[in-house]
Amino acid sequence: MPVPALIVHGGAGDIPPAEHQDYLAGCRVAFETGWRLLERGQSALDAVEAAVREMEDNPTFDAGVGSVLNSEGEIELDAMIMDGAQLRLGAVAAVRGIANPVTLARRIMEESGHNILVGEGARQYAARIGLRLCSQAELTVPREVARYREFQQAAMRARKLALIGHDTVGAVAMDQFGNIAAATSTGGIAFKLPGRVGDSPLVGSGAYADNLSGGASATGHGEAIMRVLLSKTATDAVASGLTAQEAADRALQILRERVNGEGGLIVLDRHGNVGFAHNTPYMAVAWRGPEGVMHVTMQAERGRTGTR
Repeated sequence: MPVPALIVHGGAGDIPPAEHQDYLAGCRVAFETGWRLLERGQSALDAVEAAVREMEDNPTFDAGVGSVLNSEGEIELDAMIMDGAQLRLGAVAAVRGIANPVTLARRIMEESGHNILVGEGARQYAARIGLRLCSQAELTVPREVARYREFQQAAMRARKLALIGHDTVGAVAMDQFGNIAAATSTGGIAFKLPGRVGDSPLVGSGAYADNLSGGASATGHGEAIMRVLLSKTATDAVASGLTAQEAADRALQILRERVNGEGGLIVLDRHGNVGFAHNTPYMAVAWRGPEGVMHVTMQAERGRTGTR
């Protein structure tokens, strides 16, 4: 039988060194949460949802609690989850007042008959199926209020400031039956226009999973990532015969060479091998592959790829 495997990321970007330990601790807890489910025989879908929920609940990350504010001072969230066994997917975009959008995405996949719901329609669906709605105050942290005020005072520098974080979160898992799942969740880019949707909820961009090849979850500048379908590019590279690490490297090369994009991604193949790559100053990752050892790292050199 296949040996379960799991890899999670807490985002790729210019993560302030003072926050590195919080990122590493958050990735570790998210990994451990998902791994316990895999050890108990639960599905890859259960594992990635649980791992991402853990990071959505952690104010360190730009997902759920702690998400960035848009240009009107509001929080709008994107998320998706994908089942590699049947290529099912569920996603939400620009939704407000949902603490765990990854769970809403899964319910959409399994119950709605649709793949993606957005904005107020997604919020209404969440209420109809009994998910708890929350106020923006529950999701807002002082760090992002301060960042928002800085944007207001220096609007011409808004894009540069927006690219500091990129702390989208994600996970890819394989369970004991060989089923692969991937999930990604984000608050997006700081000071974005209301209604802006990034790569995270778009199939093949923010995440992808296929039992025949593998799965991936991306993080970074969404406008560039969606132009090269970064997660699908990586899983297609695995299907062509590249290792998980080679596929991650190749996908990031395409991101840089074709659209001059910045970001990172994690990859897991159908044998449980993992890889990750980024072209940003830092990327926070935790994983456990076939060798059975857990790793947690803050990869720190621009343009260098992660350890297998």
